[in-house]
Amino acid sequence: MTDSGRERQEPIRVMVVDDHPMWRDAVARDLGESGFEVVATAGDGEQAVRRARAVAPDVLVLDLNLPAKPGVQVCKELVGANPALRVLVLSASGEHADVLEAVKSGATGYLLKSASTEELLDAVRRTAVGDPVFTPGLAGLVLGEYRRLAAEPEPAADTGRPGAPQLTDRETEVLRLVAKGLSYKQIAERLVISHRTVQNHVQNTLGKLQLHNRVELVRYAIERGLDDE
Repeated sequence: MTDSGRERQEPIRVMVVDDHPMWRDAVARDLGESGFEVVATAGDGEQAVRRARAVAPDVLVLDLNLPAKPGVQVCKELVGANPALRVLVLSASGEHADVLEAVKSGATGYLLKSASTEELLDAVRRTAVGDPVFTPGLAGLVLGEYRRLAAEPEPAADTGRPGAPQLTDRETEVLRLVAKGLSYKQIAERLVISHRTVQNHVQNTLGKLQLHNRVELVRYAIERGLDDE
């Protein structure tokens, strides 16, 4: 079970959430047959939160239109409680408002249901290691929103952060490339370091800056002009 794009030995643990049983079962089956470990499925938002907390998947493949509790709320609650969780939204909606709301709630990526099985499998692999994955055309939209948010900083964003956190030169370099919209794989290739090393730098930077996810990290970098350097 070799996968050149994966640095981990154990299978990626995935949970699938969708209110359509046939679609949910088909996605779970495709993932299972491709070497992923499907640890749970759920058909509504409340069930999704309960089961995800119980099984702690690496990646949550999440539909937005769910009964009982909307997908964005599920994402917000689970990522808020466990920032290490990666969420890949798999939705029929390509509406910009839905995409931006999902990203703001903590989703790592957003894929339309029109994607092929191979695109889905690749997206789950990339999501598991923290790469932002978006259906073509949506990545630029998200980066544009990062910039808009940076132009309108929220006063509370820096509350409780005494002084300027000290980042290493390498952490600053990685942060600059994250702000430019590069994936972790692209950053690793650019800096000639491993994918895992990029992840470690990002996690260390999040901790030092007291941030919770990539959205906040990119916003921090853009506010300080790192994307223009």
